[in-house]
Parts: sequence; structure tokens; C-alpha cells
Amino acid sequence: MMDVDPTVFRLAIFVLAIFVGYYVVWSVTPALHTPLMAVTNAISSVIIVGALVAAAAHGSGGELTRNVLISKGAGAVAAGFAAVNIFGGFLVTQRMLAMYRRKTPAPNAEAAK
Repeated sequence: MMDVDPTVFRLAIFVLAIFVGYYVVWSVTPALHTPLMAVTNAISSVIIVGALVAAAAHGSGGELTRNVLISKGAGAVAAGFAAVNIFGGFLVTQRMLAMYRRKTPAPNAEAAK
């Protein structure tokens, strides 16, 4: 059996996850969208806590080594992505809930005269 490069293997899994995620998200009915967004926001809040912990990393003696800088950078990027996901989720949730609000009736043309 041939050995597969681990990078290619991980890239293939990532591409498959994109396709599965796309079809799962687009098959959700609108009635279930808002509760799922709430769960997604909760997961992103846990991710942001972990990202902040990673961004606050320091070396054993307080020195900035290459690994510490990578950890700080990856933590900052993860916190940024999670923040965009949370705020975008809130905007989408508000938009979905606005679809269910009762619209005010139009003023009657007879009453305006």
C-alpha cells in the first residue's frame, strides 16, 4: 500500500468537511435555523476563551521563543475569527427573528381623506 503525505490526507479531510458542512447547513429548515445559530454562538464563545488563553501564552522564563510567538499569533487569529462568527451569528439571528414579527398594517386610504 502506498503511503500518503499527511498534508494531502488532512487537506482531503478538510475539503470533505466543507462539502458536508455546506449540504448540512443548506438543508436546515428556517424554523430550526435560530436555535442552531444560538448553539453555534455558544460554541464560538468557548473557542474565544481558548483563543484568549493561547494568545496570553508566555515562556517558562518569560522569554519570547518562536513557539510562544506562534501560539500568541494563532490565538489572536482564532479570537478574531470567533468574534466575527459570533457577531455574524447575532446579525443573522436578528434577521431571522424579524421575519416572524408582525408587520404593522398599512394606513387605510379612506381614513386619510
